Amino acid sequence: MKRSTPKSRRTAKPSGRKKRKPPRLVLDTNVLISALLWTGPSHQLLEAVEAGRAVLIASPSLIDELREVIVRPKFAARLAQLATTADELVESLLAVVEMIEEPDVEAVIAADPDDDRVLACARAGNARYIVSGDRHLLGLKRYRRISILTPAAALTKLPQQRSPA
Repeated sequence: MKRSTPKSRRTAKPSGRKKRKPPRLVLDTNVLISALLWTGPSHQLLEAVEAGRAVLIASPSLIDELREVIVRPKFAARLAQLATTADELVESLLAVVEMIEEPDVEAVIAADPDDDRVLACARAGNARYIVSGDRHLLGLKRYRRISILTPAAALTKLPQQRSPA
């Protein structure tokens, strides 16, 4: 005798595709500044986060560094062109960031210890990618299982459309 199966099980077709979570990213301060103030690959990464194609992770110390850097006089003219303030840009970024607790930082990059905070954030936030323009970070290529990429290279790793939930 045949076993009966619920109709939904008989008619459901396997998609053949595994649902993947969007990749988790940590953007270095130089990439965040570029993303907030200009167009280009860094800005496109931020748009991908807003579209749900990636998850942006940050820690309090990385946001503090962004706040310190974006108010430098060399960015004042660009902020004026955009008719915005540094505080407004940081607040807009915080709306799309997944904040993690401040991670423990181990010494990895002797030439620039501030970069260790980026590595620690990526590790604690289970990031797949660190995106940077910093030669110290890019020189590592990988940290544990986390790839370190330029903004243009990171864009090629993101899904083109948001996966249905």
